[in-house]
Amino acid sequence: MPRRMSISMLVLILVVMLIGAFPCFGADGGLRYSIMVSKFQNRSNWSGQWDLGDAWGAVLTDSLMQTGKFIVLGEKDMRQEAMEEQDLAASGRTAGGGKTVVTGQITPAQLLIKGDITHFQDSTEGGGGGIGIGGFRIGAGGSNSEINAVLYVVDSSTGQVLASKKCYGKVSETGLSLGLTRGGFSGDIGGFKKTNAGKAVELAVDEAVAFMVTKVPEIPWTGEIVMVKGDKVYINRGTREGVSVGHTFQVGKVEVLRDPKTGEVLDQTIEKSGTIEVVTVKEKISICKLTQGSGITKGMAVMTAE
Repeated sequence: MPRRMSISMLVLILVVMLIGAFPCFGADGGLRYSIMVSKFQNRSNWSGQWDLGDAWGAVLTDSLMQTGKFIVLGEKDMRQEAMEEQDLAASGRTAGGGKTVVTGQITPAQLLIKGDITHFQDSTEGGGGGIGIGGFRIGAGGSNSEINAVLYVVDSSTGQVLASKKCYGKVSETGLSLGLTRGGFSGDIGGFKKTNAGKAVELAVDEAVAFMVTKVPEIPWTGEIVMVKGDKVYINRGTREGVSVGHTFQVGKVEVLRDPKTGEVLDQTIEKSGTIEVVTVKEKISICKLTQGSGITKGMAVMTAE
């Protein structure tokens, strides 16, 4: 079995084992985080006719979606286009249709996934020999594709880096090789993954996804109280985030300790005011009852109970 296939199989087995190790996280009824993949900066010496950051972001977004563990939001440019469409609809310059575009519906990201591509090599790109078919080049001889990237998991509310991971992927093959032509990456993820460059990117992304599946559950899951009405406490997390009836959360005021000179977040704690339990769940909100404490007010933070 080729070494590349062995690594891929090992990573797949690892991911499956890790998913089973965290039954309270993700698609099996546990809590999910909303995350947004920002465009990775290409800080390698490589440059070509296709955008390395776009290719990496597309593969990473697709792989995170496939886990079912996260609420994966559109990249920044997609969300910007959505906001521009909302602004255009609100201006009254568009004709009425079957669906009205409204504001205030964009899902907020709890975590941001950012990073840098520090090294990239693709000996199958450009070069002579071979034939081009549908944006890809088939050629004879050896090929070597390699990528190094650094991934950061960032708290969207504070900008604090919560976790980081160096990711690496390499494919070395002899014989028939498949590479990209000068036309570049056009968003065809399936086709890109068949190239040697795509296989290297996918190996590195596999490392990133396995890391996130293990690390993200260690990050405090948070929400916010949006309304208190009588004995009912409404929070801005629902079935979309994996909340279910019976979940209990701590409620209180968040205390953020910052460096007075740099403004860097040094620590974040919650001054507990009480505990709530979910009694009714809808898509985007949950209705809870107070089980302990008092003085619960709108704007307080919600965190998983210890």
